[in-house]
Amino acid sequence: MSATMSGSGSAPCRFAHYFVICGIDNETGLEPDALAALYQWLEADRQGRDPEAVAAGENFDQSPLKRTFKSKVLAHYPENIECNPFDQDAVNMLCMPKGLSFRTQRDSRTPQFHSFLITREDGSRTYGFVHTFYEEVTSPQICSAMQTLLQMHQAEHNASAHNCPSSSSSSSSSSSSSSMDSLASSLDEVESPSSTSSSQGGRRSCGCSGEGYDSVRDTLYVSKAMCLITPMPFMHACKHFLSQVHRAVISHQPPPLPLESYIYNILYEVPLPPPGRSLKFHGVYEPILCQRPGVGELPLADFPLSEAFQLLGVENLVQIFTCVLLEMQILLYSQDYQRLMVVAEGITTLLFPFQWQHVYVPILPASLLHFLDAPVPYLMGLQSKEGTDRSKLELPQEANLCFVDIDSHCIELPEDFPQFPNKTEFIQELSEVLLSFGLSPEGGSASPEPAVSSQTSMLVKELKSTSLSELVDDRKNGNLGGEALDVLELLQVNPTLERLQALAKRTGVKVARLEALAAGQKAVGEEGVGGRSPAEEEELRNAKLNVQLREVFAARFATMFADYESFVIQNSPDLESWLTNREQMHNFDKASFLSDQPEPYLPFLSHFIETQMFATFIDNKIMSQWEEKEPLLRVFDGRIEKARLYNVRAPSLRSSVYQKCTFLKESAQAIEQRLRKIDHTAIHPHLLDMKIGQGKYQHGFFPKLQADVLASGPTNNKWSNRTCSTQRRVDRHRQQNDHLVLDNDLKEKYMQEARNLGKNLRQPKLSDLSPAVIAQTNWKFVEGLLKECKMKTKRMLVEKMGREAVELGHGEANITGLEENTLIASLCDLLERIWSHGLQVKQGKSALWSHLLHYQTREEKNEQLLESPVSNGQEKRKPESSVGLPALRVSVIQDMRHIQSMGEIKTDVGRARAWIRLSLEKKLLSQHLKQLLSNQALTKKLYKRYAFLRCEEEKEQFLFHLLSLNAVDYFCFTSVFTTIMIPYRAVIIPIKKLSNAMTTSNPWLCVSGELGDSGILQITKNILEMTFDCQNLGKLTTVQLGHDNSGLLAKWLVDCVMVRNEITGHMYKFPCGRWLGKGVDDGSLERVLIGEFVVPCNDDDGGRGSKTPPLQRSPSQIRRISITSLTGRGNKPTTVQIQESIGEAVNSIIKHFHKPEKERGSLTVLLCGEGGLVWALEQFFHHGFRSARIFQKNVFVWDFYERTVAFMENADQIGDLQETPEPLGLNCESFCRYVNAINNMPRNIGKDGKFQLLVCLGARDRLLPQWLPLLTECPIITRMYEENALLRDKLTVSSLIAVLETLHDFPITLESSLTKSVEL
Repeated sequence: MSATMSGSGSAPCRFAHYFVICGIDNETGLEPDALAALYQWLEADRQGRDPEAVAAGENFDQSPLKRTFKSKVLAHYPENIECNPFDQDAVNMLCMPKGLSFRTQRDSRTPQFHSFLITREDGSRTYGFVHTFYEEVTSPQICSAMQTLLQMHQAEHNASAHNCPSSSSSSSSSSSSSSMDSLASSLDEVESPSSTSSSQGGRRSCGCSGEGYDSVRDTLYVSKAMCLITPMPFMHACKHFLSQVHRAVISHQPPPLPLESYIYNILYEVPLPPPGRSLKFHGVYEPILCQRPGVGELPLADFPLSEAFQLLGVENLVQIFTCVLLEMQILLYSQDYQRLMVVAEGITTLLFPFQWQHVYVPILPASLLHFLDAPVPYLMGLQSKEGTDRSKLELPQEANLCFVDIDSHCIELPEDFPQFPNKTEFIQELSEVLLSFGLSPEGGSASPEPAVSSQTSMLVKELKSTSLSELVDDRKNGNLGGEALDVLELLQVNPTLERLQALAKRTGVKVARLEALAAGQKAVGEEGVGGRSPAEEEELRNAKLNVQLREVFAARFATMFADYESFVIQNSPDLESWLTNREQMHNFDKASFLSDQPEPYLPFLSHFIETQMFATFIDNKIMSQWEEKEPLLRVFDGRIEKARLYNVRAPSLRSSVYQKCTFLKESAQAIEQRLRKIDHTAIHPHLLDMKIGQGKYQHGFFPKLQADVLASGPTNNKWSNRTCSTQRRVDRHRQQNDHLVLDNDLKEKYMQEARNLGKNLRQPKLSDLSPAVIAQTNWKFVEGLLKECKMKTKRMLVEKMGREAVELGHGEANITGLEENTLIASLCDLLERIWSHGLQVKQGKSALWSHLLHYQTREEKNEQLLESPVSNGQEKRKPESSVGLPALRVSVIQDMRHIQSMGEIKTDVGRARAWIRLSLEKKLLSQHLKQLLSNQALTKKLYKRYAFLRCEEEKEQFLFHLLSLNAVDYFCFTSVFTTIMIPYRAVIIPIKKLSNAMTTSNPWLCVSGELGDSGILQITKNILEMTFDCQNLGKLTTVQLGHDNSGLLAKWLVDCVMVRNEITGHMYKFPCGRWLGKGVDDGSLERVLIGEFVVPCNDDDGGRGSKTPPLQRSPSQIRRISITSLTGRGNKPTTVQIQESIGEAVNSIIKHFHKPEKERGSLTVLLCGEGGLVWALEQFFHHGFRSARIFQKNVFVWDFYERTVAFMENADQIGDLQETPEPLGLNCESFCRYVNAINNMPRNIGKDGKFQLLVCLGARDRLLPQWLPLLTECPIITRMYEENALLRDKLTVSSLIAVLETLHDFPITLESSLTKSVEL
């Protein structure tokens, strides 16, 4: 244990934590890979076969040379480190993801390099760098075991060959059993070009094709892996170190020092470079450089981005990057582990200042394939097999999947996801950076051959360069040679010494030592620039390119979120109260933030600010009030500050003009300076106190290292003590600053809970993989899905109710249509993930739609059997509150048929989303899904026992959460599918008691909505009901109703018109309550009726008592019996009420124009509906109006207008108006023109209709305030209005004029149903 402790003291500051060797254990011999066996068990379970019947591990279909065998961690040094405990299973699995692979002398045995990472529970990461090579098998037991296995395989094969059909069937079954692309096959398939893919295993002959193995004739080789585990991703340095160790193993000369010296050196004597510094340490043959960015720079990222861009091309990479930002499921697919790692790390690096918060497994071992079933966002890498077709790869869910086939340079994107802002200019800027480094932005062209061969060529180059200098006098081994090198460096830059040397040369004196040094140096770095080898030059170039590409990405975020701080809501007095209330609190003012952004950015940003990575970023910002700033946040805030100082940002906030990155040069310079001038050189490797004779060098074999020497580090290491003391100082300082009353454990618990909100597993546990653990994992998923459903529905309700509260006049709106759309899209995504969890067999890209189709097939069969129109147990919707319209049938199948008949939707995913939107709009989502899941036999057939949909209690809770959405009105189907044809049904309801229900005239109807109108529709006489198909009208606003006044019974008293959308079931009522006919009421033959949305009162909806207020109200029927007839009934509004109603009507119109354009709704309702401008002005003009019946005939306000016009025209002819001031004369002219135009139009809309039209036109053309003085000045007023009328009160009129003038700032447009056939 003392060793462990001495090792652990300085661990946080050490370059490497562990050195690991994995390979075959000669003691236990050949063991089939247990993980491969588990994988087969899982596969059998997935396909519904009996898992127990699957042979445990032995796969006789495959040649033993192609099978996977168990690898083991043979040794790791040191034993353990406190801050990073050694996880043996995980390391073994990731070092050799496919177990051991065997080769003979005929196969290619090129060494491979790959990296991996392990994410711990708290999100921190450890990196592993692995060099895999082949070593000759010396154990006779293993050789003979391999030969026996081969003979058994051959016998099995020959037996099956006699029976041809069975052989082909066995081969097909083998290929189907590996439906997840037979990931269990071993690493070799990738490397050896000779091997054919194992799906042809059944057809391959063994002995004769030269694939066999004869222990006498052939040499057997087995894979072995060396691995360095480090706290930071210094990929290049580790790669160089491991390849030098391997060179020492295969070199004919023993290395200058025992290998223990080099491994001890890197484990205990090489420190992590401090931020902003570079470090040189020594490998076996050459020095290795690494550098670490400073505090204000982008964090360390050593994986070559140039390779990621070359593999995928700029456009593809930006699309994948967008998917990652929106937290979709991303699956990388390649033959090469390192490519998977390079792309995964490259993309996550580019997220700065955000961090991926979900499952992150760049290399998914075959045994963890069930993790692709995870119903959560993930970023995973899957190794493909040579010659495998992508179409054969079955993935549990694809509705929200971004599939990246790295080797084919192609990607498959999820449907309709928003584009990254300024994508074109962004791609252009990235392309310019790549071109400046001589790389093609299209990618692919630079490295057409697979990575394997490029790695081989690299190795050949390395070997050439070593043989070139054949270790001249061991100059660069890091013993004396290294010090001599430093002397040379010192002498070469000293001007005095240079002059002395020149003088010495002229006089013929030789400075032998110096010249020898210089010659040696020249020999080693012959092709180098400035004393650096080509490899170092390449590395510098890569580092510069990396940082410049990252700067371009960082600059985009700095521009987009330059003002994010202004929208952070900080309302907690201390960290404790913030952590305890974290879930209930709004941390970011999303609505205000979005309203501040340029229009083109909104589709992307509205999705992005809903993600977990953005939430975590904002949480970190809030927590930085009480604790040290998270490093990424600190750098990002620094960037924004700097940009403000330079005033890089355009003055207008809403500008979407693209701004290029301005930090490219300086960021590249910082790296160059660090690499040109090394800040620290680590202690050179040196002889250790070792036992003689152990670890003897044997060419081609990795020696057994002396464990006691490597178990613990030096006790008197200066830098380790120094860094540890600074660490202690920081800790002390932190404890002093810790002004929290929370004890640390509790605080940590809160912090974790706060940070893990909405998150599931970061990374699967790689060690114990029993079916019980898998069940446990799935249970976590089920809980996570339920929690997510609860949060999403709650958010949708709160936002929507908040919106409606605002429409009723409370508080401020905090949801926009855009945001609502984002929430609904994320609900669709959640339902897809729930439906794809635990699927038995996947069919089509949408699991939900696939389930619905199965259900439809079954129900339609039942229907045929029963020959009844309604299938069993399907509820009918109760009749609506309306009269006259038959009830609409409630049926899952009916709604599916509506969706299936929509030609606009081409994919299953699209159909599923449309069905969800339709069900949500009809308030039937919960009921429909309950109906779908009530068929338990079907659910059992489609889903495994651990699936979410088979967890009864959770399923009930889930349906209950969805039921809560019935409390609000959504128009998410109508507003999205605007071009589809929709059947409507209209019914005209006359007032029956007055015996004028029948009419001899020919009625007609025209229905208008926010998206258009139906055109004039003739109605069959006395049927008064019709259905018609027309393109989606959106929310309905008005109905024009009229007749041709023919026949004896031409007068018609209509109560209302009802119109229903037959797909969504939305019903609108258009109250009328007045006569249509000549010589009755106001003589109108046509009326424009304003719609009101009828809220369905469904008892079985569970929405009782939680109805939302109607969206649009039309004037009540009482008013429609004409205000004139009410004036004598004693319920006149007071002057105060009239003035208030005018103010409210004008306010509503102003508010309408302050909403975003797409969310404004209908202006007609605000002008002509109940409480609208026309209604309010009608009250104003009726106040004190003398409507006494002269010979039983009503007098209307319109009569007053007509008389005023007649008076003006008369006065004009006499010449009385000549003396009036110029503007007044113009106003007279416009008033007369408008009134005459309305009177002369062919439509017969009655006097109240004409009044309505005049007010609307006056409001549109900004003339109302100019006409009012004319009416008050006109002498006719004294005859028609009483003394106390508001129209005769100068003060009231002038204040009304001021109120109406406020409308002049807004462009009022009128529906064609109002202005039809007016000639102005």
